[in-house]
Parts: sequence; C-alpha cells; structure tokens
Amino acid sequence: MTKGSLGIVETRQFTFGYTPEDALELECGQKLFPVTLAYETYGELNKDKSNAILICHTLTSDAHAAGYHEGHERPGWWDDMIGPGKAFDTDKYFVISSNVIGGCKGSTGPSSENPATGKPYGLDFPMTTVVDWVNSQKRLVDSFGIKKLFSVSGGSMGGMQVLQWIALYPEMVRSAIPIATAWKQSPQQLALDEVGRQAIMKDPDWNNGAYYGKAIPENGLSIARMLGHITYMSEASMEDKFSRKLRKGNFSFSFDTDFEVEGYLNYNGKAFVKRFDANSYLYITRAMNYCDVSKEKLIPPGKEIDTAFLLIAFKSDWLYPTWQIKEVAQFLMSCHVDTTYCEIKSTYGHDAFLLEFEEETRLVKHFLKRIAHGTGNSK
Repeated sequence: MTKGSLGIVETRQFTFGYTPEDALELECGQKLFPVTLAYETYGELNKDKSNAILICHTLTSDAHAAGYHEGHERPGWWDDMIGPGKAFDTDKYFVISSNVIGGCKGSTGPSSENPATGKPYGLDFPMTTVVDWVNSQKRLVDSFGIKKLFSVSGGSMGGMQVLQWIALYPEMVRSAIPIATAWKQSPQQLALDEVGRQAIMKDPDWNNGAYYGKAIPENGLSIARMLGHITYMSEASMEDKFSRKLRKGNFSFSFDTDFEVEGYLNYNGKAFVKRFDANSYLYITRAMNYCDVSKEKLIPPGKEIDTAFLLIAFKSDWLYPTWQIKEVAQFLMSCHVDTTYCEIKSTYGHDAFLLEFEEETRLVKHFLKRIAHGTGNSK
C-alpha cells in the first residue's frame, strides 16, 4: 500500500425514491425510481457536520476514489490526493465520493434492472444530465444531515459537476475546486464524444443497446476508449513515453501492432471493456454534452454567492485547454467572487490532474487551510 493510504475501504449503496412521490425528477421530464447511488466515505464527520468534502469523478472512474478494495492491488483513482496528510486530508475532513447515475459501478444505470420489466433498462433508461447527477448527490449528502459542504472538487467531468453544484445549491457549498474542466463543451469536445459513441453504436453486437446476456460491443467500446486515451495525453507526453519505438525492433510489413503506442492503445482498449458498460459510456458522454453552466446559469444577474473558488488548469491540456477554465475564473472575478486561478506547467496533457499530485496538493492544502481559517470571502 502507498504511504498515507487509507487501507481497505468499502463501497456502499444509498437508495432513495422508493415511491413515485419520492422519485428523482429528471431534466428530460421523466421520473426515476428507485435510485441507488454507490458511494464511499473516508475520514470522520465532525459533530457539527461542517467538514464534509464531496469528490466528483471523471468519465470512466467511479466512487472508489481512494484506499484499496479487498484483494485488489491498485488503489482508488485519486488515492494520491485523498488520505491522511494528503490534499484532502482525512485526518481533518470527511470525504464523500459517489458514482453518477447512468454509470455501471453500483449506481442505477442502463445495466440496472428496470422494475417495470425485470430486465436491464438498456435504452429504456431515461436520459440523465449533470443537473440530475447533482440532484441525486444532494440526496446522498442530505442523508448524512450535512447542511453545508466544506468543499466540492473534481477534475474534467468532475469539474463540471462542481460548477453545477454552485449553479443549483450555492448556499450548500463553502468552497469549490474545479480542475481541468469547462462550464460547457466546445464543438471539438462534442465531436470527439460523438466519434466514440458512433464506434459503439456501429458495432453489430451493440444491438440497439439490448446486448445484456449476449455478446457485448467490445470492439466499438474498445475503439472509443482508444480515442479517449489519445485526447488525455499531450504530444510531448506521447513522445516521451513512446516516440516511434517498435515493439519487436523492426517493421512487420503488415497491419500487426508494430509501434509501442499502438500496443498501448490496444491494451487499454481491451482492458476497458472488462470494467465498463458500453451503454453507460453513451449516456455519460451525452450528459457531458448537455452540460452548460456558463455565466448567468452559474450566477444569475443580481445574485451574489459566498463560495470561494480554486480553479486549476494545465498548460499542455488540449482536451480542456486553459482558456476554458480561465473563462470561468474571469467571470467569477467580474462577479466579485473569491477566486484563485492557477495554471500548472506540465507535459502530461489532460491526464495531468491525475498525475501532478504534488503541485495540486500544495495548492489545495493552502486553499482549504485559508478557507478553514476564514481568511477568504467565504464565511
């Protein structure tokens, strides 16, 4: 186990909306019930329940953000940032991490049983949005009796959720840390997501989403993941990691896997299909496409918020380039919101927020300490 590890942790489930009256009302106009959220917690909630931090996950990660699951060798996806003495210090804070609805890691999604049919939802699962994700997360937070979160943080898709939390429930968030993200996707980002979805839907085994219990669309999902990996890295990081290295020292003069970068993409594509559901990939990327919390949607005209912000970007990130989150920072500053914007020099591309943990830790620790001491605008 890594230094400062939380040790063995367990994923739990929170279910609500057992009746139509308590259903989750979705942006698309439908109701979802019952709803289950998979979640994990780290650290202890203090007596006045003022030390809770919500961590929002990325596209292909889940509730398992830190610590180890029994029998697993790899820790949670943000283990370097969450734990005793780390950026999100579990000696001080009670950290909550939950899997979004529409996912496939324990939360209600297209692979879950549809109560009306007794079979997996498939494409009968209603379209969900980032608004719906946040509304379901609020139900989870409410279940702990927490009235105000000390902070909400996440990178990439997680950062979109952070901004949506402010748009919906600013009074519940003392501080916010969106990382390597945007308040809405650019046409390029929309286009990349569509290529990934088309790869899945053009796979003959996708079967219009009704593949459960049959052959899964592993070729399409694998290609979607390969495309994703290309966008997560930078040109410099790919040069450093692979350059034009050959796997066997010479050309095969065929369409076999000759280059190291090809082997990397194929390996990760094949590994991904073992842990992720193709329909969840479709639903989650579509929710990201629909997200828009720009300007007046984030802070309506004439409204003031008392949330302090730390926004972090990475210079080599071409998937979510720095101008996108800088645009958010500039708007917050124009609204006289307590705002800190930091750009980290890194060659890792979009993946930097999962790798540059030393610099992120320094920034996050300082920011949270300042908020705790009440030296920002946040009360």
